[in-house]
Amino acid sequence: MKRITMALPILVATVVLAACGGGSGTGTGSVTPASQRGTSAAPTGGSASASAPGGQAVSAEPAVPTESSPPGDIPDNIAYVPYTAKAGGVSVSTPEGWGRATTPSGVTFTDKLNTVELGWSNAAKAPTLATVKSTGVPALAANTRAFKLVGVTATSLPAGPAVLIHYQANSEPNPVTGKQYRLDVLRYELFHNGRQVSLTLLSPVGADNVDPWRIVTQSLKWA
Repeated sequence: MKRITMALPILVATVVLAACGGGSGTGTGSVTPASQRGTSAAPTGGSASASAPGGQAVSAEPAVPTESSPPGDIPDNIAYVPYTAKAGGVSVSTPEGWGRATTPSGVTFTDKLNTVELGWSNAAKAPTLATVKSTGVPALAANTRAFKLVGVTATSLPAGPAVLIHYQANSEPNPVTGKQYRLDVLRYELFHNGRQVSLTLLSPVGADNVDPWRIVTQSLKWA
């Protein structure tokens, strides 16, 4: 699937992951891919509301039903390949063979309904639970298809302390069939040397990707 680059406001995006934003702003997000994520562009700290075709705000879109036997499980025996984003000063390992798309402020790896997004932007200080809740989450809610917050928590990765935004969203409609999936999204926000980095993981709700996502998040390191 080709990546559709938008101006998300995300982290997410961006969502997020938040959605994602430009490569020079501060805020709680960095990159904003709309493909597979169910977000329609804008920068993480922004307040603009994205619209779906026909004028309806994507945030007002009803949640699609969760699949009873959701697709998207990543094979346990898949190999992982390290990728270094020199522009972001960060590296991560992702499943071998996944499609890759890059922008000046991020990179996205996608296979079927699973996506790994890595984004970065300049920032004056690290994100906190308070700033993510007051700025990042509202931006995601306004620009994500059928956004539903699961929780915002402080956590820690080998790369350092992080704020995790866990939410659900609708995927982008299939361009041929119009079918959408309900996605489970984990967006990690980190800070290092004046740069905010977001790592966002997307897969269908119910997919068993706990171990693969652990491998990806544990592999994140500063380059």
